[in-house]
Amino acid sequence: MKGDRLKFALWAIVLFGLVATPARALPGQTTDEVAAWIKANPTLRPGRGEKFLITKSDSAAQRFTFEASLLPPGRIKVSPNAGIVRSERLTVFDMLNGVTQNRLKESLRAIYGLEVAQDFDRAQLIYSYPSEATIQQAVTQNNPLLAALQGELRKGSRYAYWLEIAQTSEGLAYSGRLTVFLRADVDKLEAELRNQ
Repeated sequence: MKGDRLKFALWAIVLFGLVATPARALPGQTTDEVAAWIKANPTLRPGRGEKFLITKSDSAAQRFTFEASLLPPGRIKVSPNAGIVRSERLTVFDMLNGVTQNRLKESLRAIYGLEVAQDFDRAQLIYSYPSEATIQQAVTQNNPLLAALQGELRKGSRYAYWLEIAQTSEGLAYSGRLTVFLRADVDKLEAELRNQ
């Protein structure tokens, strides 16, 4: 029964993406606006006591999380605009079906609608990792963890996006996340990612 509910929730993310209305609560809006949007969002469907952190998990093998935050992504930095959401992150963990970039993009579309999904698709690639040098270093040192995280940072006309997928040493991806955040925070995150 629990597995059926999680399957429904995961498929709802895909299915609602085909008919989802445009997003009304995005980074840059107040916590009150975002809380109301999350509560009314048919894809997120928060449970009792969930406000800015929504978790769907019926087994240890599958989990979906959505989180709205007052902080920009990356290293913690004091937000100059208290009460304004600066980033929203969705995370998918699935050991049964795996996680791909396309699956994260489908989840983005299901939650935010077509307009934001198109902004993501048209967004300029700012930075991607791991670099070829990092991959070669991982091979040379027989250390697959060096190249396990694959990510990209994009800057769209409306928002910035950070997509990251973690792979096992066998090249399988069971975990991934996609963060939608303010364009003003993209330079900070790019510098942090380049200096890792």
